[in-house]
Amino acid sequence: MTNKTQLKIGLIIADNMEFKPFAEYCAKIEKMREGINRKNEFITVCLCKGERTIELTGVKCGVGKVNAAMSASFQIANGANLILNSGLSGGIANVRRGDIVAGTQYMEADFDLTAMGMELARKPDQEYLYDADPLLLEAVKKACPDIVCGRLGTGDFFLNNEEKKNLYKNKFDLTAFDMETGAIASVCYKCDVPFLSIRKVSDDAAENSPEDYREMNDKAEASLIEVVSRLLDEIFVQDAFWK
Repeated sequence: MTNKTQLKIGLIIADNMEFKPFAEYCAKIEKMREGINRKNEFITVCLCKGERTIELTGVKCGVGKVNAAMSASFQIANGANLILNSGLSGGIANVRRGDIVAGTQYMEADFDLTAMGMELARKPDQEYLYDADPLLLEAVKKACPDIVCGRLGTGDFFLNNEEKKNLYKNKFDLTAFDMETGAIASVCYKCDVPFLSIRKVSDDAAENSPEDYREMNDKAEASLIEVVSRLLDEIFVQDAFWK
């Protein structure tokens, strides 16, 4: 069997300020192209080490589950071998503001058919809890030993309610909450494409979280793209990704 020499990796990012550090990272790389695809801004760069090449395409998809799922679908249709996601999240349990979390599992916590007698988040006749790709998860842990690992929950709303936060903590054992990861994970699961999300905790998902989120988001810090960059370095040297 011949090993691959090229990987196509899709990076899904929700909003302008989260995308800005990625754009600045790409501007330092010679082989770069950018544009609009299906009304989403994207940047593609080629990274090379030895005979191996990673074509990395970052897409600014917009906030929320529909936007994220559509972006994942388009990236996979365009040949992405792996899907990554980065962004900010509200902390639920065992994390502090500023921590960076690698998702071990993903779920749509707001999926609600309880009126039909089903448990919250359960989907009829299909999976509802999606695992991170084990190779990607181990690679990011090796690249960033201090990273926090935990389950991520997703909903189409900004979580700033202590009661709902405690519900998700106690019922689902969530580490953090966001508006995209569960939807991306669902698409990747159905398409058999490895997925990993890396999120930075911007707030505590309670009453004061909007102000804390805005403060961190407005800084457009480079910490997440730095973790992604270290993960890519690890992907380059691990033969398992190239088989």
